[in-house]
Amino acid sequence: MKEGIVLVAHGSRDPEWSRPFERIAASLAQKLPAASVGLAYLEHGPSLEEVVTALVAKGVGSIRVVPVFLGQGGHVKDDLPRLVNQLRRPGLIVSLEKSIGEQPVVIEAIASAISAVRKDA
Repeated sequence: MKEGIVLVAHGSRDPEWSRPFERIAASLAQKLPAASVGLAYLEHGPSLEEVVTALVAKGVGSIRVVPVFLGQGGHVKDDLPRLVNQLRRPGLIVSLEKSIGEQPVVIEAIASAISAVRKDA
């Protein structure tokens, strides 16, 4: 079964805001060439439903939804579970993961990046 990964970010009207998320999605696609990677936004961009529909059209049958948020706010606790439940259909496996910011490796990477800047300054 072909796997898909959808990164979900908040979204913004400012196109500059989305560039880091686009770089993350591109890097992930290079690291996992067998997976189809999509990028969705809760506001001002392709919706989760639109991205999932496009992946299913490409033959994806299992999708991991990864919130690219640092914490578990209302969007992650309430909105995303509701949106993911609306996507469920026969023959499609959809799972919602914890926010990327909840992972220890991400917390350590951010702390290391901040401390490295201080050392170089």
